[in-house]
Amino acid sequence: MAYIDYYKILGVDKNATQDDIKKAYRKLARKLHPDLNPGDKEAERKFKELNEANEVLSNPENRGKYDKYGENWKHGEEYEKAQQQQRQYQSQGGNFGDGFSGADFGEGEDFSDFFQSMFGGAGSGFGRSSRGSASGKFKGQDVHAELNLNLKDAATTHPQTFEINGKKVRITIPAGVYDGQQIKLKGHGNPGFNNGPNGDLYITFNIPADPNFERIGDDLKTKVTIDLYTAVLGGDVKVNTLDGSVNLKVKPETQNGMTVRLKGKGFPVYKKEGQFGDLFVTFEVKLPTNLTEKQKELFQQLKNS
Repeated sequence: MAYIDYYKILGVDKNATQDDIKKAYRKLARKLHPDLNPGDKEAERKFKELNEANEVLSNPENRGKYDKYGENWKHGEEYEKAQQQQRQYQSQGGNFGDGFSGADFGEGEDFSDFFQSMFGGAGSGFGRSSRGSASGKFKGQDVHAELNLNLKDAATTHPQTFEINGKKVRITIPAGVYDGQQIKLKGHGNPGFNNGPNGDLYITFNIPADPNFERIGDDLKTKVTIDLYTAVLGGDVKVNTLDGSVNLKVKPETQNGMTVRLKGKGFPVYKKEGQFGDLFVTFEVKLPTNLTEKQKELFQQLKNS
């Protein structure tokens, strides 16, 4: 497993506070979000790396394991157990070999590869005589799944039920999840080895582009069409939001492409109940067509005046 420097990805040092990490993530997420870089595979790759880095460093427990074990942070508990058993067998005069080459471990890794990377290979492993008590209990393989959500569903806290390994799993999806975000369900992966704990289930959310709203972080952008008379004289227009419609007052002499902000009408902030981004509304002025001669004459008079 290649080492990935999560601190470097986020652009922070190892002494960064949780607040520093949060700010760095939000800044880069806005810049690298797929909605802002359509078709850019490199930006998509960096966005996934960014989410992975945030998933680890924003969790103090995972961050501690990462700081201690590097790329093997997910197997920190197994490493501690293996070290303990290593000391026990050495104290008993045991000989350590490579008798575990057949056991699948972690995310598709061979256990012997993991063991060698942690302990230096032959001469520091377990005895060949047993795969049971000598091996101890090891966590099962993690399972990865994808879940498709539309934008409106992603903006609402709701339950979701699906089937993994023949078992129904019910989760509550919090409002504010974003495209590419990954969550972990502990113990819902594959069974452990030698009665060890089950692996974990990682769910990645896929949220396709919405025809009416463009999401940028916690903010939303939309367009509304107004006629020439409303643009010139002012008036009211109905604007759709994620939770209904609102009346928006159009100021006189509104220009085509002008944008106004509706505070708090954007996307809900993830795991921060009652907090929302903003909705940015851009006006598109539609010019009149099929004018009568009288109407054309009136426009001519306006031009001459």
